[in-house]
This record gives sequence, C-alpha cells and structure tokens, in this order.
Amino acid sequence: MSRTRVGVLVSGRGSNLQALLDAARAPDFPAEIVVVLSNIPGVAALDRAAAAGVAGEVVPHRDFATRPAFEREVSALLEDHGVELVCQAGFMRVVTGGFVDRWRDRLLNIHPSLLPAFPGLDTHARALRAGVALHGCSVHFVRETVDEGPIVGQAAVPVLPGDDTEALAARVLAAEHRLYPLCLGLVASGRARVEGETVIYSGVTGAQGMLLNPAGL
Repeated sequence: MSRTRVGVLVSGRGSNLQALLDAARAPDFPAEIVVVLSNIPGVAALDRAAAAGVAGEVVPHRDFATRPAFEREVSALLEDHGVELVCQAGFMRVVTGGFVDRWRDRLLNIHPSLLPAFPGLDTHARALRAGVALHGCSVHFVRETVDEGPIVGQAAVPVLPGDDTEALAARVLAAEHRLYPLCLGLVASGRARVEGETVIYSGVTGAQGMLLNPAGL
C-alpha cells in the first residue's frame, strides 16, 4: 500500500505528534510520518521523533528576518523529504498566506475548541467563562485567517461541575489524541477532501445519536 508522506510541524512537547506517530506504526494506516520539523531547538517533540526513527529538522525562526523567509526554508525542507501533507501539532507560529497557498488543502491543524467557537488562545478559560456545557477540539484545513478553514472533524467533551482550566484542558487533550490520527487517516486516504470550503466525505459513517450534558435523570 502506498502511504501519504507527512511532515509534522512542532514547537514543544509533541503529545499530538506522539499520537500521530503511534497511529502511523500500524501497517494499514494510510499515512507515514517522514519528518518532524521544529522552529525551536531541543524540544521534546524532536526526541519523540528520534525515538520513532523519524527524521528531525530544526529551523529556528529567529534566524530569519521575515516570516516568508522562514517559511521558504520550512517548505524547502518538507519538499526535500518528499512531504505530500503537512500537520501542525503545537506549532506556535502563525503562517502567512504565501505558506497557506503553497500547501493549500494539504495543511492540517488541530485547535482546542469546537470551532468556530473560541479561536485563538486561552480557549479553556474562555469556555469556562462563557459557561458552555460542551467544549472540545477541531481538526481543520489551514487558511490565512487563524483557526479558520474547512473542518475535517471535531470531538466534544463535557464541561463538568467544578472544572478548572487544567482539568478541562486534560479532557480536551485526550480527545485531541484520538481525533487527530482519525482525521489524518481520512485525509491521507482520500476519504475526506475539500470542495470549495467544505470537507466532503466518502465511505465514512457519521456518529449516531447525541451527547447530552447534563445527562438528565
């Protein structure tokens, strides 16, 4: 089976990277992680890549005078590794329209909220302040506007009585680790594709029923 070659962009500890690496170990998974690229040297995500036998690259963003210059180097390294699809996994850089255009409909991101609710930072604190009953995470194709773009999949978790940001963040992160590999698999296999600004699925069964919070009597 020919597998889609994936590059992962990271900036930190790499827990979502680890979920992708774990999924890609399965021989029937439709994607393989061929390179992990960090804009910060020495992060734990690079250690995770090395432990999995995946190439690691470092492109310090501070070495470049402009964002486009940094992104050109990132793209060149990704292309050197034959990357077909890019995943942002805790990549703490806002990419320019030029980078988005270069990888259009081949660039995925995971965000810790049920988009379009709570784009940007501090999503868990904002969810708690808003008093929502459900929170979660979204995998989407990247567009120039931050945290916008066609949504591939979402996972919802309940907001529980007494939650603080740490407890809610941990529940969402566990959902992220399930959702991102699932969505990567759908895109890499061609079962999720973009038409216009909407994701179209083939051979995929939707969730049944509903999630209620509170659960009732």
